[in-house]
Amino acid sequence: MKNAGLLYAALLALAAAGGERMTICDPNDFNGSDLERIEAAIRAARGSGGTVRIPARRPDVASKRDYWLLDAAIRIPSDTTIILDGCRIKLSDNCRDNFIRSANCGHGVADIPVVRNIRILGVGGATFEGADDPRATGDSAKTLGTGPKQSYGSDAGKSGETQNGDWRNIGILLVNVENFALENLTIRDSHAWAVSLEYCAHGRIANLNFISSGSKTVDGKLVTVLNQDGLDLRRGCHDIDVDTIRGATGDDLVALTALVPRRDHAPGEYGFTEMSGCRKKLRENDVFGIRIRNVIGYCAGGHHIVRFLNSSGVRMYDVELENLLDTSPAGFRCRAAVKIGDANPAWGGVTPLGDTARFRISNVRSRARHAILVAGSLTDSEISNVTNLNPETTEITLQSGPENVRNVRVDGNADIGK
Repeated sequence: MKNAGLLYAALLALAAAGGERMTICDPNDFNGSDLERIEAAIRAARGSGGTVRIPARRPDVASKRDYWLLDAAIRIPSDTTIILDGCRIKLSDNCRDNFIRSANCGHGVADIPVVRNIRILGVGGATFEGADDPRATGDSAKTLGTGPKQSYGSDAGKSGETQNGDWRNIGILLVNVENFALENLTIRDSHAWAVSLEYCAHGRIANLNFISSGSKTVDGKLVTVLNQDGLDLRRGCHDIDVDTIRGATGDDLVALTALVPRRDHAPGEYGFTEMSGCRKKLRENDVFGIRIRNVIGYCAGGHHIVRFLNSSGVRMYDVELENLLDTSPAGFRCRAAVKIGDANPAWGGVTPLGDTARFRISNVRSRARHAILVAGSLTDSEISNVTNLNPETTEITLQSGPENVRNVRVDGNADIGK
């Protein structure tokens, strides 16, 4: 919390020095629903320095609640800093939308322009929390329901409602954002991926804590909630620092996924997990320049702690992962602490040699079924200091075969490929 706390103190000092030129807006000072108050504070802040402080909700005649309850997403425009000061923000049972998304995108928005300089900073234990009875959960490959391979949603079977998950189930969604920061936030019981970024660049993500398990209790019954990833960096993300990700998630704790969709779609179309369609210039979809440090947690759903996945000509390169600690409880094993690539034809199969390249992975302490699972291709990379606490497997598993690995050195030793 150190960086965000220092920034908050600096902003307060600027406000004191600058008078009306630098005002920190508080949604408690505005009228309307909780969402209307927050968005009114954002509008007011845009003309006075762009900073909004959201403390605990002040109980009033409308409600004695001390937490904020959202019926739709908070939309954040360029040049805006949101300081979440010890507050709790929760989705209502009427909400089928994100906690927060960049203001440049949404249903029916045909063009998604670049937005810049967005900061979402927590201090004092800021928490986002999913609905008690979510209308929809899971990604677009999941239908709503309580049957096998279905994900819970109260909208299941309702006429006129989309019967599969989509981008509205993502907690924090940033699209085409440059120069951003997400820091010091806890996200509990997300409806699908807790944080997802598409085509975002030059940002910092630090001290995120995820709490989800792949299920939740609704009206006394345990229901399945699928695709509860923690942090996902999707197509087109580059030059992003990630430092300290903690907790447990129902799906991958951290994932870099650069996939060409099986069917393209218009931006903001319901029924798709990603907000934006695939860009026509293939290289604009590449993921690169990602630095991840200090991942401490596990996947309660038994999947992967960190997953790297690209396909269909989209490249992933210049990626660093340093310091991963698998905190799985005794007797529980994730599929892999780190998984690279996939041979599944549904995701394009094994990538050509050179498309997944220049990875540097170090200091991995694993309890998983596989410490490092290379399920696709990997070239020109280094892996070092892997501690495998599962005696049933080796530190590195070449699932796709040594012919798909080239110039990959382990602890400085020779190429492990064919």
